[in-house]
Amino acid sequence: MAEVLHKAGIKRQSGWLYFVDKKGNAARVQMARKGVKTSKKQEVLVKAGVKRVAGFLYFIDKKGNIARTKMARGRKKAKKR
Repeated sequence: MAEVLHKAGIKRQSGWLYFVDKKGNAARVQMARKGVKTSKKQEVLVKAGVKRVAGFLYFIDKKGNIARTKMARGRKKAKKR
């Protein structure tokens, strides 16, 4: 279950990739498409300044808020039958 850190209310548009940048802000960049030149400059949408903690995955959820969840690490190997 994800934990909401900052209520941003971002409205998504198709053709854009939404993410939490290194500074903890919600940002977006245009997706790469075959045969189309795109700008790789990211656009900051909300300056949240979320402090990151190791072992967590930070993302923009379906409601447009900045959220985090614990990363799955150290899974056990399947038993041989």
